[in-house]
Amino acid sequence: MTSTPAGSPGDLLAVVSQTGPTVTFFDAATHERLEVLPVPPQPHELCFDPDHRLLYCASTYHSGFYQAHEGRAHHLTVIDVDTRTVVDILDTAPDHAPHGLALDRARGRLYVSVEATDTDPGGVVVLDTRTHARLGRISTKAPGPHWFAITPDGRYGYATNKEAPFVSVVDLDRGVCTGRIPVPGSEGLSVAPDGRQVYVAAPKADFGAPPSATGISVIDTATQGVIRTLPTKGQVMPVHATSNGLLLAGELRPDTTPGGPLGAQLPGALTVFDAETLTPIGEVEVGRFPLTITSSPDGRLGYVSGNLSSTVTVVDLTTLSPLTTLEVDRTDISGAHGLAYITAPRT
Repeated sequence: MTSTPAGSPGDLLAVVSQTGPTVTFFDAATHERLEVLPVPPQPHELCFDPDHRLLYCASTYHSGFYQAHEGRAHHLTVIDVDTRTVVDILDTAPDHAPHGLALDRARGRLYVSVEATDTDPGGVVVLDTRTHARLGRISTKAPGPHWFAITPDGRYGYATNKEAPFVSVVDLDRGVCTGRIPVPGSEGLSVAPDGRQVYVAAPKADFGAPPSATGISVIDTATQGVIRTLPTKGQVMPVHATSNGLLLAGELRPDTTPGGPLGAQLPGALTVFDAETLTPIGEVEVGRFPLTITSSPDGRLGYVSGNLSSTVTVVDLTTLSPLTTLEVDRTDISGAHGLAYITAPRT
């Protein structure tokens, strides 16, 4: 059978619009827009639970943006992906500003990163995926972890910290933060499928690192140390490790035209590395301000959300060529954000 550059029939792609505020569902095989589902304000990230056929959506603020918002929210929207309806809204209070989501299918746990409160540093809230009961909270000893990922065996978690000079290491069995890996001002992160390495979008030049160091920090999970920094042309926001040995990085491309608007962005780039050799393979132009990346389960397709263009670029990772661009509705400057690839029910 000849493979086709599209998702499998029945699969879906879910896309957050930060100022929709919505989750849009696309047919992964045809790229047809199927439904736009309203959710609470300022949705950020998504996480799909294939065992319970549920999609979790974190709403972070009441309005506004990171460090320029009008109050932190504390909601997780629970969506039935087969009926594409909201079935529950979970309250993370007293914790607030949920960002990253990570699923441990074997233990039935959902991990939700939350910002610091007046009394506690940032941390990770642990929920039971069957009952949605709160099982606990783990401190990350930082003001506000944003991205969170766990190792395949479910033993350790890693949290990136925009405002701290380290990545937090969490022992998930013991429920404690056990280490701080020196990485200044980290953004997105991803764990390799075999659990041997963690890839972190960092360090940032504005956290004391020289501009030439900006790129992707590679952490060895055995030694819990940075073993290499992959240089990139621009600042990286999201990173993603595919199932078939690729490392994907979304790079920003600021518009430096003299007299141009401050903070303007050109189309971004999806830079692709061989995860084994850590050598660059190529790059593909994507939407403005790439913010989240995911891939199909077989690693053939990559999806990159452009927050400022409010688009999702679908990329054939075999040929490193764009297949199509999905448009996502928005009501303000911030559009497409979190992504989730949803597999069809298997008999």
